[in-house]
Amino acid sequence: MSSISKVIASLANLLNGARARRRIYRYGPWLVMALAAVLRLWHLGYPKKLVFDETYYVKDAWTLWNTGSEKSWPADANAGFESGLVNTFLTEPSFVVHPPLGKWLIGFGMWLFGADNSFSWRISTALIGIAAVGLLMLVARELFKSQGWALAAGFLFAIDGHAIVLARTALLDSTLMFFVLLAFYFLLRDQRVRDIDRIVWLRPWLVAAGASLGAATAIKWSGLYFLAAFGLYVVISEAIARRAAGQKNWFIGGIIAQGSATFIQLVPVTFVIYLLSWTGWILTSGGYSRNATDNWFTSLIEYTKSAYGFHVALATPHSYASNPLTWLFAIRPTSFFYEGLDAGEGNCVSAEGCSSAITALGNPLIWWSAAASVFFVIFWYLKSRDRLAGLALLGIVGGYAPWLFFMQRTTFQFYAIAFLPWMILCLIFVARYFVSSAARPVRAQGLFFLYLLATFAMSAFFLPIWIGSWIPYDFWYLHMWLPSWI
Repeated sequence: MSSISKVIASLANLLNGARARRRIYRYGPWLVMALAAVLRLWHLGYPKKLVFDETYYVKDAWTLWNTGSEKSWPADANAGFESGLVNTFLTEPSFVVHPPLGKWLIGFGMWLFGADNSFSWRISTALIGIAAVGLLMLVARELFKSQGWALAAGFLFAIDGHAIVLARTALLDSTLMFFVLLAFYFLLRDQRVRDIDRIVWLRPWLVAAGASLGAATAIKWSGLYFLAAFGLYVVISEAIARRAAGQKNWFIGGIIAQGSATFIQLVPVTFVIYLLSWTGWILTSGGYSRNATDNWFTSLIEYTKSAYGFHVALATPHSYASNPLTWLFAIRPTSFFYEGLDAGEGNCVSAEGCSSAITALGNPLIWWSAAASVFFVIFWYLKSRDRLAGLALLGIVGGYAPWLFFMQRTTFQFYAIAFLPWMILCLIFVARYFVSSAARPVRAQGLFFLYLLATFAMSAFFLPIWIGSWIPYDFWYLHMWLPSWI
């Protein structure tokens, strides 16, 4: 037996020991959460500058928190804001193109810790990003009925650079991801207790999913894609189940009647939560387009039309724009921040100079494995109609497929955070399949554990360019495996 085989066998025996398994299942979730917290909170205030689109969302969040709606700022306001002059906003309204909830959450952190420090700008997003790791473990346990596979999913999500960077930056996308993942968890709980023998007009877990999707839509309108995907899944899957059970009225009962009941329990609560996020704009008079008509509702419709027109027409060239076709493969990650120092400048002692970079780049071992897994799960679902495979793909249908219809629009790789949890679920689906079908399942488990160790080592290597550590330029360049990553 080779030395590698011996290591794999030893790991397998260790992991399958009853005592070790009990300890892993008891303490593993807390260790994964602690790891996620360290990676998302360590030096969260660096850089003390507005990073990428923080220039919009942080300042908008502060004016929203103080006045009830987003306000304009003087030209070149960033330097003053970063130095602590946070109340120089103007009275004129600002035209913003995303709903308010994500900015309300950013603003809460700023109010709690003081808007004059960069830690406060990001703490809400960071805490939500940590919570998302725990939530994914709950989702994976619900899907795969295994604490071990749930821990693996949470671990991969905790150490992935894309998730880390988005959680450490005051943007909207990581928060969007949390609420659609929460809706998916509620959907799974609803499906556990679904009753296909009668029409059910009150399904609390489904209503909870609708509320979560309302929160997602109140952060970014792309939450509506998930609403459509989840709602159609419930209606179609239950109609298929009714037909398989031999119900003669499966179409009327499953598609029309239960479909109507599902719509009533999902869509109205989504709309109500969305409207509640606009409370500040509704109750004040200084918001953009607030007084465009005689009443707030029609004014909001006019505002929505303007924002929709902006989104549809957005085709501004950007050096880090990324076609959606490339997202699964992390071809063009977004550089959120980069600064360089020459040798002898500051604390830089490297002859080639030094770099500080924050790049929304996923761990390559995780991303490329997950991308391959997505295609495997698609193949498997088309071949077997495996319900579990369909659920693992559902978030990709809602979070990725719609963007394929907007390939002429300016889009970015970091949008993929919205469906990253489902990429990881597909990876776990494939790993679980191969372990269970292996000639020696115990040894296959040991091999998968080696993969987890390799991903951890890869994350340790890439961590400096995820959190902005000052490193020699040559070491930074060593991370640029593809020319498109620069």
